[in-house]
Amino acid sequence: MIKIERPGVGDETRHWGPPFFELDNGESVAAYFLAANRGKRSVAIDLKTAAGQTLIRKLAIESDVLIENFKAGCLERFDLDYASLKEVNPGLVYCSITGFGQTGPYRDMPGYDILIQGMAGLMSVTGMPLEDNGVPTKVGVAVTDLFTGLYAVAGIQAALYERKSSGIGQYIDIALFDVQVAALANQALNFLVSHESPERLGNAHPNIVPYQPFETADGFVIVAVGNDEQFRRYAAVAGMPELAVDERYSSNPRRVENRESLVTTLSGVMKQRTTKEWVEDLQSRKVPCGPVNDIEQAFAEAQTKARGLETALESPHGSIPSVRCPLQFAAGGQLAPPMLGADTGTVLETLLGLSARQLDVYEEQGAIFRAAPRSGSLERDADAET
Repeated sequence: MIKIERPGVGDETRHWGPPFFELDNGESVAAYFLAANRGKRSVAIDLKTAAGQTLIRKLAIESDVLIENFKAGCLERFDLDYASLKEVNPGLVYCSITGFGQTGPYRDMPGYDILIQGMAGLMSVTGMPLEDNGVPTKVGVAVTDLFTGLYAVAGIQAALYERKSSGIGQYIDIALFDVQVAALANQALNFLVSHESPERLGNAHPNIVPYQPFETADGFVIVAVGNDEQFRRYAAVAGMPELAVDERYSSNPRRVENRESLVTTLSGVMKQRTTKEWVEDLQSRKVPCGPVNDIEQAFAEAQTKARGLETALESPHGSIPSVRCPLQFAAGGQLAPPMLGADTGTVLETLLGLSARQLDVYEEQGAIFRAAPRSGSLERDADAET
């Protein structure tokens, strides 16, 4: 994947810190950037120059997919919008990602994750209940951004598959706002069916009980009972088998109706034993449960280590910490996040056939920036990318 960045500045997330990771060459890069840019090649091109726009157009001719996240209509000024590039590459799949989409009264508004979480309803169902002095709360990770990326990948794959038969590319308009409304999932349907906005329930589930963390003698444990048989086993382990036959709790709909009394009863019992004791006993009876880990504890989990989720990527400036891609392929590796402009020369030479002198001229014009290149050819590394 080729990432186009502004010469001299680069992606904003390069500076979103602390924390910063110190490279062997003395430079530092934000952990945020490292999290989102493995497997990418950095090509530094100034879109505000005519020469830079020409280079982007040429790269689009050689590409299958173009993804952009400028404000709606911005690239039309440079003749780099879909209508313009379709003329030179009819098979191009062009994906525009914006905060609110290409149409509608909010199309010109910028979109940031927390803004979308609030406007699209997610924060209204995240956080503790109002009666517990709760306030609307964002999710601790930028989930709207992540959801949007995943939806974009699915749409791009569908467009590429359709292109096999039609030979024609596709324009994809995807908005963070649309994605987050769709990602409300069962909560959205809870509203559309009942015509009542769901309220914040803290860590409880609106449709399943018990499905939440409970305080233990030394921490917290999550109990995720998904059906009545699991509840029967849970009640037995908790030393209260009578709860499973109590008409107030014998089925999930009844447990939802009587949530408060059941949770109060269970909370008192759960505090009597340690998290480790509960996890061992409940798991032995196949009741879904687990501890509430902080991130250090999550990386210390045996499953994390067995799956090799903590890893490191080698770069010309040292080993960079990373989290393994959750997609495990039989073969293939990943490129480390790139230094700004590290791949400008390699990409433009390989894909566009530019000579060293031509690259020098473009750099003298301020249209591109080249950093010290990474070793290896574009083709070989592209084949190894996941």
